[in-house]
Amino acid sequence: MSSKKTFIVRGMDCASCALSIEKALKAMPGISSANVNFATEKAVVESDRAIDPHMITAHIQEQTGYELVEEKQMNAHAAGMQHGQMSQMKQTNTGHDHARMLKQEDIALLWKKFAAGAVLSAAIMLLGSLPAIPGAAALISRNSRLFLMALFATPVEFWVGSQFWRSTWASLKHATVNMDTLVVLGTGAAYFSGLIITALELNGVHVGLDVYFDTAAVVTTLVILGKYLEARAKGKASEAIKKLLTLQAKTAHVLHEGKHEMDMPVETIATGDLLLVKPGEKVPVDGTIISGWATIDESMVTGESVPVDKKEGDAVIGATVNTTTTFTMRATKIGRDSFLAQIVALVESAQASRAPIQKIADTAVSYFVPIVLAIAALTFGAWMAFGPAPILTRALLNGIAVLVVACPCAMGLATPTSIMVGTGKAAERGVIIRNAEALELAGTVTTIVLDKTGTVTEGKPRVTDTIDRAGLGEAEVLRHAASLGALSTHPLDRAVAEAAGDTKRDAVKNFRTIPGQGVEGLVALAEGNRMLFLGNSRLLDAHHIDLRTAQNDIERLERDGKTLLLLADEKKLLGIIAVADAIKPTAKEAVEQLRKLGLDIWMITGDNERAADAIARSVGITQIMARVSPQEKAMKISALQTKGARVAMVGDGINDAPALTRADVGIAIGGGTDIAIESAGITLVSGDPLSIVQAIMLSRKTLTNIKENLFWAFIYNMILIPVAAGALWPWWGITLDPMLAGGAMALSSLSVVLNALRLRKA
Repeated sequence: MSSKKTFIVRGMDCASCALSIEKALKAMPGISSANVNFATEKAVVESDRAIDPHMITAHIQEQTGYELVEEKQMNAHAAGMQHGQMSQMKQTNTGHDHARMLKQEDIALLWKKFAAGAVLSAAIMLLGSLPAIPGAAALISRNSRLFLMALFATPVEFWVGSQFWRSTWASLKHATVNMDTLVVLGTGAAYFSGLIITALELNGVHVGLDVYFDTAAVVTTLVILGKYLEARAKGKASEAIKKLLTLQAKTAHVLHEGKHEMDMPVETIATGDLLLVKPGEKVPVDGTIISGWATIDESMVTGESVPVDKKEGDAVIGATVNTTTTFTMRATKIGRDSFLAQIVALVESAQASRAPIQKIADTAVSYFVPIVLAIAALTFGAWMAFGPAPILTRALLNGIAVLVVACPCAMGLATPTSIMVGTGKAAERGVIIRNAEALELAGTVTTIVLDKTGTVTEGKPRVTDTIDRAGLGEAEVLRHAASLGALSTHPLDRAVAEAAGDTKRDAVKNFRTIPGQGVEGLVALAEGNRMLFLGNSRLLDAHHIDLRTAQNDIERLERDGKTLLLLADEKKLLGIIAVADAIKPTAKEAVEQLRKLGLDIWMITGDNERAADAIARSVGITQIMARVSPQEKAMKISALQTKGARVAMVGDGINDAPALTRADVGIAIGGGTDIAIESAGITLVSGDPLSIVQAIMLSRKTLTNIKENLFWAFIYNMILIPVAAGALWPWWGITLDPMLAGGAMALSSLSVVLNALRLRKA
């Protein structure tokens, strides 16, 4: 039995830290996969057996020095065990609150460290500048200044920068290095060289060298400031999850024993409870209306701005708003089964996943730190060998500058931060992206294939014409067809059954569905049992039923874009039933916008060419694949891919599951409150075709944002590392002060996060 656990990672400072933790997790026995996300600061671990979280946290603490805190998952047995027990959603939110509380604690501590570091650094810089101030040097001796500077620098180095030292020590124990190693080596060189000089001076040995306590203190403080600003910005990147969690209603009007109204916390609601929802109130949980009607604003969870009319028997979604009249509902889904909980789970999963493009950054980071250490060593050696006086000072400062400026954090943040914001923004619009790979692939598709029923059309067909071809009468044709249709789940067959209303059905034996063709069965008629067939022309062709005499009626109805169900016995055609499915109001606009995005657009359907052409022409689609069975749809997708197309398939996620899986990215049209469509990478909750456009555009913008982040992260290092090493010194006498290097490093990470946050306005 496989299991999955999510952990909050505390004290992670860089992408190389994330890779080290991930490597340690993957090395554990029984762990099938592990993904550590630097931006979300979470680790997702999967195993083919039960996971012991205590063993994992202890192992990672020992191996890497990082603290893992298990994020509490939803309790499958909560809610419904007894009325008044804490519900699953309550426990879920508690887990999220715990994660947020830990994050807030970390941010508060970073601010305290920065404030202390800033004050002490200012004091150190003031003491260091006294010799340059006329008359100030006489106020305090050199030895006293050195002692005070060392005293002030010590808490900055080992308390303000304690996380860097802990991480470095843990990594060195296992013969690895990370970004913290660079910070520790840089600031440590400045601090300990100053400490040695101070000790010698205090013991009467005059060495005549400068100390760099200011460099050690200011760089450490600036790096902490960068971490603080980065943490704040990353918090904004995950605001979509927070917004979703705050949508839930706080209380509900519970009808005790179906009669007495009682106001109770929403956490106490159990499946089957009767609830009263009044105008202007939020629907407490997912459920079904059993009395009354209402117009529901579902925009906060589906992205659909137009309110939806609901009647008895219709499903309602928790957290949506009743805008009109009071109704009574029965609770059907609570806790982890609710619509809102499913969205939160899917968005969190997507934000924690890794996009293929991130492999570029991960590969670069894995080699980056050792290369930087080598460059810093070469820089120090070159300045010692060829640099001008004071040789040691310049060699030390330039070596430190290389170590400090070369932070791979920006590279590590480039992809996951954009993914966080992009998936969160999509969720706000009712576009649920299952993972980062789907988000990236959706931004690269060149061809989009739209399934007709449920995507281009409403998916709610209605009977428009009934034609008798054997003297039975139209009512009898419809009754016989409805007898077969009542046993089918296909929308067309159900439409026939609904059109017949309460008309008495014929008994049916040996009922069978023929995929892509229709249904058949032995029907008990007045004259005896008779094998009847209801379906398309392919079904009747297979039984050698002659359709030539009805060809005029067939062509006329198909030209009008109607789908035909042909009723026949084993000898002849008995009747024709025409079914029309209304085109979605926004389908034509969606097709126009998809074409403007440069996409090659196809419509795929099981209908015949004439009926398909009529629907396609009405929405502006010129490329059609007709008479395609559900099994053949995946083959059609493969044929397009063989020609070099990157294909997005849009369908209902049921009949279209093979095609959705085969496509480069599957986009499923959501059905009511069912968003857990496993075969699709993206689910459109509202079913509005314009959501397809939003999904593609958001994916493209996110992909562009990732590429911008990676570009600037790489360019930053390519430019500043040579400058820090002294590449400009021979021509212009320019070097990079370690304190400026620390500021530049902090700004590089912050700039990547801020660039990703621009997606919130997309």
